[in-house]
Order: sequence, then structure tokens, then C-alpha cells
Amino acid sequence: MPKSRFHPLIVCLLAALSCAAVQADELRSTLQDQRSVAVTIYNENLALVKDLRQIQLASGQNILAFRDVSARMRPETALLRSLTSPGKLSVIEQNFDFDLLTPEKLLEKYVGRNVNIIRTNPATGAETTEQAQVLSANEGVVMKIGNRIETGIPGRIVYSDVPDNLRDRPTLVMTLVNSGAAQQEVELSYLTGGLAWRADYVAELNAADDKLDLSGWVTLTNTSGTSYNNARLQLVAGDVNQVQEEVLYESRRDKAVMAMAAPAPRMAEETLMEYHLYTLDRPTTISENQTKQVSLLTAAAIPARKELLLRGAEYYYGSSYGDLGQKMKVGVFVEFDNKEASHLGMPLPKGVIRVYKKDNAGNAQFVGEDNIDHTPKNEKVRLKLGEAFDVTADKKQTDFKRLPNPAKGNALYESAFEIVLKNAKKEAVTVAVQEPIPADWKMLAESQKHTKASSNTAVWQVKVPAEGSAKLSYRVQVRY
Repeated sequence: MPKSRFHPLIVCLLAALSCAAVQADELRSTLQDQRSVAVTIYNENLALVKDLRQIQLASGQNILAFRDVSARMRPETALLRSLTSPGKLSVIEQNFDFDLLTPEKLLEKYVGRNVNIIRTNPATGAETTEQAQVLSANEGVVMKIGNRIETGIPGRIVYSDVPDNLRDRPTLVMTLVNSGAAQQEVELSYLTGGLAWRADYVAELNAADDKLDLSGWVTLTNTSGTSYNNARLQLVAGDVNQVQEEVLYESRRDKAVMAMAAPAPRMAEETLMEYHLYTLDRPTTISENQTKQVSLLTAAAIPARKELLLRGAEYYYGSSYGDLGQKMKVGVFVEFDNKEASHLGMPLPKGVIRVYKKDNAGNAQFVGEDNIDHTPKNEKVRLKLGEAFDVTADKKQTDFKRLPNPAKGNALYESAFEIVLKNAKKEAVTVAVQEPIPADWKMLAESQKHTKASSNTAVWQVKVPAEGSAKLSYRVQVRY
């Protein structure tokens, strides 16, 4: 007799055929019955799915297996309604079967039950069959065969059937009462995890750093356990409150496949309560275990402002510190206005903006990235790109003294500072020096005029010549 092998996938196939026979009395709806699907995805790993299918029902009670739903479905949110016969179709019971058919799951379901073990003699190819009882399938297999106990899988395992709650695809099984038409269009809507989106932006600065081109992409990730073919896609930007519940399903960490969509016009945007709704102007397929991108917006020649910023600290106004730092880093910031006059004016979902700039050879080089929060229309977008290489600062406290207390419980200090800004670039730069001065303060002297940006912030705009330096000195009185 020829030597035979029994692959675990064949076990699943035979088990699925057995499952179909056992469940022959139920009506099964697959993706072939689907007429349309709409998916609305929220920021916090939450989506609303509306699955429209055409099904054939008998009059009276039916058992409908609605296959290929999300494996991360929240079954308590499921709602089935008939569009053909409104009010004449009701659900009296439902079960969500998300335990999927695999050789391991099938073995687990047979703990305490009997299976047949088929062994093949490697020399002759002869097969023998023994009955065994599955004692355990936890971190290995333990079986009782006759009067002996064996561990591991001693041969091919043959099962008599597949348990009803073990299926090859996530399935919502509903007991229905139908008093309407036989052929109906029904819509199943439900909330699910496993679908998420985020906004990603790419900006390119021009040579003068005073304009940028911006493109926005929506990155979709589907780990919900099913595909959504030619779906009507909508995205909700905003922080929607959800009741925190016990996690029922473990998150899946599947390898994502990146699918880049072709550039398209910006998505249509509208206000939805206190959130913003973005609608894709064409159907798109969100495949299972896939990450894909669709175009959100494009805008060119947006006026931008670059700022070099040196920011101080509050702590050194109440004590003597002397030298505060050598070659201190100067931050590099870019900001622009989200206005129609700036070629934008669209609510921007939170995400990461990555900024590029072309080198002398015309190649775009990455120069920094930053997160933005949800940004309404007419607000300013400010990005920190990094630290300047050629612009540094030396800072020291040149004087400090404690003055007589002006009143009981108060303390009065006077301190002086010197900041030397150095510029190794071949062009002049302007550095904003921002000092957060605490409590009740008064500027006594300064080498350049400051502006009071807020109650506790003084700002100087210091021009530093090319390959040169500039000095800022000031004296301030602080009362606590």
C-alpha cells in the first residue's frame, strides 16, 4: 500500500465539509450576497459597518448564518433590518461565532471526546486505526489510547464532525421570524474594532523656507478579520467618547501590506455634531490584514514662516546659577495658517506631518517631522523640525541678588543675564529668544527691546550676522 500523508490543512477541509453537512438546515449568507457595504471609521480603533445583502427566507422561523462579518464585532451593537419588508422581520436570538476553524481549535473542542488515530507503518505503508480519547490540548496533546497515555500527536487524527460554534469564517447566527417576502434586502449594521485610520501629511519647503506644498493621506488599517469590497468609506475626526469595557477579543498583530492609492482630489468634508466627517468620493476595497492609503488633500504654495527659537527656563530667576550653558541648541520651527487665503482652510485631522526640502541637486531630503492635533479651519499649525546645527547660544547669569522683602511673605530678586548667539551660516539669521519669567516681574534694563508675549513671557528678536555673533543682555526684577 502506498505511503500516505495527511496535511493539517486537509483536516480543516474535511472538517469544513462535515460542518456544512451538520449545518445544512441553516440559511447561509456570504459575500456573494452582498449588494453594498458602507464603513465609517473613527479615530479610536472603532468603526461602524453597514452590510447590505440580498437573502432568501422562508415564511416563519429561519436560522440565518450571516458569514464574513468582522471578527472584532461588538455583537451587542448588531442590528438587522429589512429594507424590502420593514417591520416584518424580527430577530429573536443571535450568536456570534468568532472561534475560527483551525487544527488546533478543532482539537481543543474535542477534549473529553473520542477521535480516531491513523498510523502508517513507515516500512510497509500499512495503516492501522485506533480510537483515542483527547484528555488535554493545552500546550501540547495528551491522549488515552487503550490502557496507555500518550503525549504529542501520534498520527493522523480523524474527527467525526465539527462543533456547531467552530466556523471557518466569523459568523453571526440569527434566529429570525419572517412574515414578509421570501427574497429580501436586509442591512446588518454593527460597531467593530480592528479598523483604524490616521492622517499622514507630507510637506515640501521651497528654497527660501517661506512656502510649502502639502499633501495629506489617510492611512487605513484592517485587522478585523474580513474584507470590505467596494466600500463607501467615511472617516470621523474627533474624540468620540466610548464606555470602557472589558476586552473580549485579543488584538491581532498581523503583518500589514502597504497599498498606495493614486493621488486624488481632497475628500469631501462636513460637520457632524462636534466632529468632522470626511467622505471618499469613490468606493474602495479594504482588504483583510491590509494597510492602504487614500488621498485626503493637496495644497500648493502655502505661505510658511520659519523660526529659530531659544527658550529659557523659569528656575534660574530665583537663585544664583552663574554659567547656564555653552553651545545651547536653538530649535527650528515652521508654521503656517490653515486658511483659505493660504490655499487650505480645511479641518485637519490629527496626525504626523513629515517635512522635506530639496538639496542643491534637486533631491528631496527629510528635514523633520512633528505631530499635530485636530486643527480647525483658520487655526495656526506649528511644527518643530529639530535643532539648528550652525546656530548656537552661550548663556550665563551675570548678576544675582536678593533684595529686602517688600512685604511679609514676599521675596524680591534681581538678576542679570547675557546671551551670546553665534551663527556659522553664510547668511544672517534672526533668533527669537523666549524667556518665561515667573511671578510679578519688571524689566530694569535691556540691550534690545523685548515684547511681552504673555503675562510671564518676554521675547526678543535678535538678528545675528552671517558667520558672526550677537549679544543680548538684560536685567530683571522678580517678586514672588
